[in-house]
Amino acid sequence: MVAIWNGISEAGRLDFYQWHIHEHMPERTGIPGFLRGRRFRAADSETHPEFFTLYEVEQFDVITGEEYANRLNAPTPWTRRATSHFINTSRGLARVLLSNGPGPGGALATVRFQLAAADDQQAVDELSELVHSITPLPLLTGAHLCKADDEATQVRSAESEGRTDYDAPPNWFILLEACTVESLEEPIQAVIQHPLVRNAQVGRYVLEYTRLKTDAAAG
Repeated sequence: MVAIWNGISEAGRLDFYQWHIHEHMPERTGIPGFLRGRRFRAADSETHPEFFTLYEVEQFDVITGEEYANRLNAPTPWTRRATSHFINTSRGLARVLLSNGPGPGGALATVRFQLAAADDQQAVDELSELVHSITPLPLLTGAHLCKADDEATQVRSAESEGRTDYDAPPNWFILLEACTVESLEEPIQAVIQHPLVRNAQVGRYVLEYTRLKTDAAAG
């Protein structure tokens, strides 16, 4: 997946929405191997940055491959204008290590964290147990354990050239999907209290827009 957290200046807000809906998400989901794009907006005043966008792909090679790189290195004029208003962007190219649950939800929590262990495989095993344990909680529809690829994430492109709005990229993160924002609280607490989770950053979001591969094909 490609996971993007970003804010937007008030001056660029309307243009951001028009660009994201009418150009950017159709362009991204039109890339071979991209399956779905979803944009979420903060559910409360404590969540920063305001927006979270998630692009799901068939396999990790899709987001390190030539097709995606070509788009990143040939940004449209509208892309350059819209992204010039971005604030506090954090972007990660990530592998989904475990995905569990019956399906997508309209409310989503992102929990970004540092790992309090040196052994990645031990972490995967223990955090996978955590994901399995919280999935049956009421109104939770999905839980996903993800790890960003540092090398792939750090690759710069023409689209990112000259931008100074970037924050530190994510490392490990867990995405929690649910029917309501309130039902995210119990699984959030289970994640941030886990002994392997350190310096957790929690965001609570509601779904604004979804773009499917089939939508791109239909125009």
